[in-house]
Amino acid sequence: MSKKNMRNKVAIFLLVLGVLALVGYLFSGSHLESKKGFKWFFSVGDNYDYSNVLVKRVVDGDTLLLENKRYVRLLGIDTPEMHESAKLYRDARRSGQSVEIIRKMGRQAYEITKQLAEGKRVRLEFDKEKYDKYNRILAYVYLPDGSFLNALIVEEGYATVMTYPPNVTYADLFTRLYRQARENKRGLWK
Repeated sequence: MSKKNMRNKVAIFLLVLGVLALVGYLFSGSHLESKKGFKWFFSVGDNYDYSNVLVKRVVDGDTLLLENKRYVRLLGIDTPEMHESAKLYRDARRSGQSVEIIRKMGRQAYEITKQLAEGKRVRLEFDKEKYDKYNRILAYVYLPDGSFLNALIVEEGYATVMTYPPNVTYADLFTRLYRQARENKRGLWK
């Protein structure tokens, strides 16, 4: 066999190996991140066991980072922003509060969610849609003792209700808890 044929066979072998590795990576539900921080996520074949998953870090009052590097957006609720974003300014404008006040409220919501969930193994429950437009997992989250995290955050007064059809399984529960928190001046409503 000539050196040229051998090089061609090695090149084809490496190309096939690379394609197989890429396909395996894409089907594992992994992230690709650019140098500028933009994340691409391929959720094809995301069959991770979400019945007992570790919350690695709480990102903000309604977003978690799991041990498998997936972000979870808590369904049915919305907490004030604490990070610089268009939503921070939108929240301030809509509420008539200053950006600093919204940030402070966002920090309080973050702290309660962190206290309740960070470092704990949780169970995720899904509704009709499993991902949002940012490819975050949309979920209802249950703590190790069976407590319903999404509901607790609303009940303690650190979130408002935010439901988008078709993900409305607990909309009535969240609305009731929200009203009770406001009436009893809990959390952010003090």
